[in-house]
Amino acid sequence: MRNGILRAARFLFCAAAAHAPVSASAAGWDVGKAISNFDLVALGDAELSARSIGVIHMGNVELTSGRIVAADPLAQPDRPALARTVAPGDYPVTLYQAFGRIAAASMRFAEGKPDHWELAVLPGQDPATLKDDEIFGYPVDAGVGCYMDAQTLDLIDERQAQVQAQKPDADINYYDDVLAADLDANKSIYALHRPVAGKKGNVAVFWSGWGDGIYPVFWGLDRDGRALMLLTDFAVIENADGRREPKLQ
Repeated sequence: MRNGILRAARFLFCAAAAHAPVSASAAGWDVGKAISNFDLVALGDAELSARSIGVIHMGNVELTSGRIVAADPLAQPDRPALARTVAPGDYPVTLYQAFGRIAAASMRFAEGKPDHWELAVLPGQDPATLKDDEIFGYPVDAGVGCYMDAQTLDLIDERQAQVQAQKPDADINYYDDVLAADLDANKSIYALHRPVAGKKGNVAVFWSGWGDGIYPVFWGLDRDGRALMLLTDFAVIENADGRREPKLQ
């Protein structure tokens, strides 16, 4: 537990000072110093296995609007969508596992190796306001992170209302009353959760590294600035290598 708290504490959650988000690279803030695990998405499953990193191909997240929410869906269900959007579609999510934990989670929008990376921000967040040891990220308080479409939040509310109607006198907890059953099918590590059966819009839910903390998300972009993927890093490994646990700073 203590190790998890210390690892998570390496990231600082910063308030936005400016209105419009800008590219981290353009602002002079060095995204390359933020994490050292960008190579995860460039390595094949066999290469990752040689580095003691397991790969879980979760399946596709259905983005009905292309506005992506990356968050702890239980602790911050009303978190805004990321400022950058993608075309609506179904996109595969991959988890990277090391030391018995989920070290990172990616969602891919197009083939190819990213030419450069950009910090994923919310509207109004500006990486130019960050110091070298600061970063924007999402807070985790329930031990899980996710990718979903902003419209799927309405389906979560709908599902919760359904469960509440079935148990009118109960204090409904979405994790215990809804999500836990999906997670239990995968040793509580991850779930591709559909809030309302028969309605398009699902949630990729996964363990957040060593637990609670603040975790950054990055866009992998091609030379023309087109989004190829998202990557969330949970501060479990360094240099895309699971053979040696990082030393605490």
